[in-house]
Amino acid sequence: MRSLTLHLKILITILVALGVLITAYQIFILGIPVTEDETDDLWNIDAKVEFQANPREPVKVQMFVPPLNQDHVSLNESFISNNYGVSINRIDGNRKVTWSARRANGSQTLYYRLVLTKRYGVEKPEEKGPIFRDSIPIEGPEKIAAEALLAPIRQHSADVETFISETIKRVNNTADDNVGLLLGGDRSIPNKAKVIDLLLSVAHVPMERVNAIRLTADISQTPELWLRSYNGSQWLYFNPVTGEQGLPSDRLIWWVGDDPLVSVEGGKQPHVTFTLNNSEINAIRLAKLTDEQTDAGFLEYSLYGLPLQTQQTYQIMIMIPIGVLVILILRNLGGLQTLGTFTPVLIALAFRETQLGFGIVLFTLITALGLSLRSYLEHLKLQMLPRLSVVLTFVVVLIAIISLLSHKLGLERGLSIALFPMVILTMTIERLSITWEERGGTHAFKVAIGTLVAATLAFMLMSIPELTYFIFTFPAVLLIMVGFMLAMGRYRGYRLTELFRFKAFLKD
Repeated sequence: MRSLTLHLKILITILVALGVLITAYQIFILGIPVTEDETDDLWNIDAKVEFQANPREPVKVQMFVPPLNQDHVSLNESFISNNYGVSINRIDGNRKVTWSARRANGSQTLYYRLVLTKRYGVEKPEEKGPIFRDSIPIEGPEKIAAEALLAPIRQHSADVETFISETIKRVNNTADDNVGLLLGGDRSIPNKAKVIDLLLSVAHVPMERVNAIRLTADISQTPELWLRSYNGSQWLYFNPVTGEQGLPSDRLIWWVGDDPLVSVEGGKQPHVTFTLNNSEINAIRLAKLTDEQTDAGFLEYSLYGLPLQTQQTYQIMIMIPIGVLVILILRNLGGLQTLGTFTPVLIALAFRETQLGFGIVLFTLITALGLSLRSYLEHLKLQMLPRLSVVLTFVVVLIAIISLLSHKLGLERGLSIALFPMVILTMTIERLSITWEERGGTHAFKVAIGTLVAATLAFMLMSIPELTYFIFTFPAVLLIMVGFMLAMGRYRGYRLTELFRFKAFLKD
């Protein structure tokens, strides 16, 4: 007995642990939404390229586009143009789209559209960067000014991160004469980034320019300039104005480097306008879309991978263990008497079609009439099989009559009575009549009421949309339920109804 108990405990522990771990993995690692109503942001980014084409010259337009190796997932990427060829190339970690045409004349407009989301972004390992660089050669006053700035920077910094932050703060202090000399009167952010790059090169600290856009809707914007450096383990991003470290989560890196966003051959006056639009999409639908666009495949082997019609069937079937759990608790802990375990669950499934109030009335009516017929047949001294056949036939006829009367009275809900399991109703009537004979009408009435109460509670729990979604999306929860059922199998204590039954002993 002791070894069996230990075996049972180990089995329950394994089942519960598996259920918890698998569900936690789906929620926290794969990011599957816990509720069906959860939504996520979907970003539509349009880049409009306008330029003037030179007459009778081939046109070649190149523009950087996002590398799509960040924590965002692209759902759709399109290049909209008229009579232009399109090709995409990768250059030094960047992606470049090239529009080309043999002839173009006058004003030209090209579009690049990107639809992306941040949910379910598959994190890819970052490419490593250099940790050392050669100095940019400088001479004369610029060299003296750079050394004068670097001396306090070295004194007030402890590592690469603090060194770069201190350099950025020094360069943005335009009241310093050394800074003014290096800026040469140009205090624009690109020129400040150039001076920062110069000072960092003297200290052999590598630095790259990063151009990003802000994921903010309804704001006309141009790419922001950020600086980054590799410290040997990760990339460090810095604001070139404040020196603050860390790229905000609402920034999307568009390209890295000093080159301009767009370049035109055979044209002039290129101009790019960004338009962003934010919308919301159902999270589980988004999961399906991103699953097709990534290598994750976490929904491929889930119940969402089944055909839609099969999914609807399984959404009903997978809730049956919930109903069984309700009956188990009511019987083993509450002491409620029912006609077996599965009969109330099947009746609860029938309530899904008839709805609760109408279903209770129909169930009570058919069962009462069936019991009356069963009592009459008992006087004819029939064997069990013929008796069941007559009762089944009577149930079918009664269902047909109720459906016909309901239709004539305009009660279309009554038509769903045909979906009540006829065999279940027949066996329910038979078992109630046997209980009546063996233990009396009062006990049979209690059992019938208990069955109806259990079926009602099971139906109410099985009809909760949020619970149906959760069980269907995270079926590993059923393993936890099995563990609980196994634990309930060893319960030998008093039922709730027995506490009232033996109330007199407590008084003594």
